[in-house]
Amino acid sequence: MAKSIPRTYINPSASSYHSSSPPPDPATLAFHRQLPGYAPTPVVPLPGIAQSLGVGNVLLKDESSRLALPAFKILGASWAAYRAVASALGLSLQVSLEELAHATEGKGLSLYAATDGNHGRAVARMGKLLHIPAFVYVPKSVPLPTRGFIVGEGATLEVVQGDYDLAVEKAFEAAKQPGGILIQDTSFPGYEDIPNWIVDGYTTLLLELDSQCTASLGRPPDVVVCPVGVGCFAHAVVAHYKRPSSSSHTRILTVEPDTAACLRSSLRAGEMKTIPTSRTIMDGLYCGTVSALAWPLLSGGVDVCTSVSDWEANKAVQDLLEYGVKAGPCGAATLAGLRNVAALAPEALGSGKDTIVALLCTEGARVYPPPLDVSISDPVLLTQQLVRIDSSNPTLSAAGGAGEVRIAEYVAAWLAHREFEVHWLEGTPGRPSVVGMAKGSGGGKSLMFNGHIDTVTNAGYDGDPLSGEIVDGAIHGRGAFDMKGGVAACMVAAARAKEGGLRGDIIVAAVADEEDLSIGTAEVLAAGWRADAAIISEPSYLQVTLAHRGFQWYQVDIHGKAAHGSRPELGVDAIVKSGHLLVELERLGERLKGGEGHAFLGRGTVHAGLIKGGAEPSSYPALCTVTVERRTVPGETDAVVETELRAILDHLTAIVPDFSYSLKQLASRPPFQAPLDSPFTQLVLSHVRTALRKEPVHRAEPFWTDAALLAEKGIECVLFGVDGGGAHAAKEWATVESVGRVVEALEGVVREWCA
Repeated sequence: MAKSIPRTYINPSASSYHSSSPPPDPATLAFHRQLPGYAPTPVVPLPGIAQSLGVGNVLLKDESSRLALPAFKILGASWAAYRAVASALGLSLQVSLEELAHATEGKGLSLYAATDGNHGRAVARMGKLLHIPAFVYVPKSVPLPTRGFIVGEGATLEVVQGDYDLAVEKAFEAAKQPGGILIQDTSFPGYEDIPNWIVDGYTTLLLELDSQCTASLGRPPDVVVCPVGVGCFAHAVVAHYKRPSSSSHTRILTVEPDTAACLRSSLRAGEMKTIPTSRTIMDGLYCGTVSALAWPLLSGGVDVCTSVSDWEANKAVQDLLEYGVKAGPCGAATLAGLRNVAALAPEALGSGKDTIVALLCTEGARVYPPPLDVSISDPVLLTQQLVRIDSSNPTLSAAGGAGEVRIAEYVAAWLAHREFEVHWLEGTPGRPSVVGMAKGSGGGKSLMFNGHIDTVTNAGYDGDPLSGEIVDGAIHGRGAFDMKGGVAACMVAAARAKEGGLRGDIIVAAVADEEDLSIGTAEVLAAGWRADAAIISEPSYLQVTLAHRGFQWYQVDIHGKAAHGSRPELGVDAIVKSGHLLVELERLGERLKGGEGHAFLGRGTVHAGLIKGGAEPSSYPALCTVTVERRTVPGETDAVVETELRAILDHLTAIVPDFSYSLKQLASRPPFQAPLDSPFTQLVLSHVRTALRKEPVHRAEPFWTDAALLAEKGIECVLFGVDGGGAHAAKEWATVESVGRVVEALEGVVREWCA
């Protein structure tokens, strides 16, 4: 019976699994030996790491330089390309590489591949050796230096506006033209031969390892740790070490990124699954679907499957430098994965003082953005981390802003590290939102935590807006109060509740652009995300917000007639005419102050937010545009407000000579009110009471929040967030104590609501 622990899948039956793969074809190794510069890659002992893990030996098969390329991929790509081209030309496998290259002349052949980096570069190299063009498709996430290396091998590069799976689709379609040959390690129905040949090509590495390990220690390795992307390399490892004729009883440990753990997800489900993925520095492992060809062997022959964060992989990169190994994060991930399993389930490795562990380090050093630590579980430390990531809204100031990409990547990685199912939404390029879901066992109610990850501008901040420093019991920096303290509290509360096991689903929506037009929450709702109830942790001073105002923006164009400033008889001054509107808006504002208003929110308000007109001092302006903001309370609908404005404008048209206008609504966001007597509201109040050790205060907000959008979709919602101050101001802070109180209340709500 398979066993499952955090981030790790253990399959005890794999110890007795035997693959049906044939023995290695000696022709493969013979072919590789004729490639320019072939030599076995080194095996590096890691005695300090072996001692720290309590095993006899840890050896690292260093593929940081293989045939003058910085990864092992050339082994599979070269053998597959050789066989595919030979087959296309009707030649036997006795033909030499040089003879094959000569035979391709004038045949119109071309190679196609999709890649996150090293596989495409290897295919490009084979195109160069065989004197045929290569076309390589890469996801948009592939860094510019990696793209440059592929182009440097002579390939034509195509950037796909999507992920790796989409790049595979594009390459597959392009290869259908006459003479096209797809060299891909992803298999699908009707495309199995070439992925199989790629697997066969990797056997050379494993034969070298066995020979080197036996020469130094007397036997092949007891445990082999290999990284998994699409699964072709792991397929080769399982096929090699789980053959019935094998004299060893080697255990296989596979390692994936937390954010793209498609094999682990499939193993747990008992079937192949395509999963949503989010960004990782382990580019070569950034895959959402396991190869169909590899799946049967991996599901039966992998003993342990684990995942690692970018932070853990990066630490392993640094640690390997002490042994002179210049690894990339994909290769160093095997050390990080070994450490995880040794800490969580050492018995799964069957390790002891004589155990030989081999790490397959599949790539050399490369440039990548330094990752942040996603192991942080303390909400105060997490708030500090979020504040230190610039996520200022790029549409709110002339200076622009960083946007939400970096903070969304961090939130996605943090949630994936805790095995939330993570979805990346980016309908507006550069403005992503992240939805993480912890699926319950069934039969319970669902709860959404919603929080915006954008902030207002850093311009004008007094001091370092990204400091995250704690001074006088408060976390300082832009967004600490509005609302990264609340987002951190939501993340921690959801993760803690998830570990306890619940019947209902927990959803964490970290959304973009709330500070402007709320495109993030709108996109989350448009994608179909719903919950039985929601909490938004906007800063509320530890009070429970049950209502807030809405707003509508209108553009009023006052039309004049252009003329020279010296000819008033020919012109109509649109700016002067707009003055009549401004006076009437002031009168409307005074009228709105009178009479009975909403119990919490009072009356609505109106003001002119922007005015623009004229081209030069010496001309009568033909147009003056006034942008009007109307803040609304429940009952003040779009129709009510537009009728109100048109009544003013039509009246002016009737009484003011040459007054002419046009009116257009720019935006509309409804007001919000939560039912005080509903079971959910009362549940929230109960847990806030427990967390604060006193009766909670109800409040209403004059500003707008995403709660109204959720309520429009039938999601009952309240707001509760941290204490502090300085939202949108020159100094901003959230109190340390309040962050903990919010976590306590939210965790209590989710445990009871989703039970």
